[in-house]
Amino acid sequence: MSIRPVKATSNAVPTMEGAGVHLHRAFGFSDPTMLDPFLLFDDFRNDDPAQYEQGFPWHPHRGIETITYVLKGEVEHGDSLGNKGVLSDGSVQWMTAGSGILHQEMPKGNAQGQMHGFQLWANLPGSLKMTAPRYQDVEGKEIPEIIDDDGTKVRVVIGEFWGKTGPVDGIAADPQFLDITVPAGLRKTFKVDTYRKAFAYVFEGAGSFRDASAPSGVLLEKEVRGEEVNIRDLSGDRTLVQFDTGDEITIQAGEEGVRFLLISGAPIEEPVAWHGPIVMNTQEELMQAMRELRNNTFIKPAH
Repeated sequence: MSIRPVKATSNAVPTMEGAGVHLHRAFGFSDPTMLDPFLLFDDFRNDDPAQYEQGFPWHPHRGIETITYVLKGEVEHGDSLGNKGVLSDGSVQWMTAGSGILHQEMPKGNAQGQMHGFQLWANLPGSLKMTAPRYQDVEGKEIPEIIDDDGTKVRVVIGEFWGKTGPVDGIAADPQFLDITVPAGLRKTFKVDTYRKAFAYVFEGAGSFRDASAPSGVLLEKEVRGEEVNIRDLSGDRTLVQFDTGDEITIQAGEEGVRFLLISGAPIEEPVAWHGPIVMNTQEELMQAMRELRNNTFIKPAH
């Protein structure tokens, strides 16, 4: 077994999308090979409805799949094919845009006005970029949740883990998408397929993915003594952690525990021509998509 070392850590950056939704972007619109097959990851978390209620009005997608995971509040969606639905607490939607779709996503907070969710974009290989669009909406109660003897909790959103399989299937990137909570002070190891690109995104508490060899409790002792804990030791809220190669990752939870997403997928390793929500293999394909948007032939008839 080989522990994956940390390749890089970074903080999600505040940005604005849609009709004025304030969110944090962990990565996106940069080097598409960085976390191939994943292209973009957004954390839309806000307690002020004025900063998200205008939502994401009608917009196109082609050549990718979008994964939306909602923790608090709701996201109402609709599309050009007539599909409608509402994502609520703990639910996930996997949308295969394929040959093209126009859709909208309108967030709504809970009773306290809180909205929290994530959206991940996964690339499609060239052979599937013009496939028919497809939705998979999964309620939170359908997602397997495992609680280990030490209190570690894992929600298996997509893929297989600890003998459980997530309800979303048939995804080109063959991903694993886990929502993991590790109790305070615990060091825990999780298996990751050696041939997948992998990243973690911390959104509650803090922990160290770097010092896997440190005795359990070292980080907590530092905090008790009032010593400065360097970012190399602890990854906190809204931190993206990119891993190098190996078949395991190890996390040492901080004094409040840590909750993070652990996501991995098989690299596609194809050329990427990208403009906004349209991702193709060549500039010619990209320009064709833009022409079709202008002349209203973007949506393809069902076969």
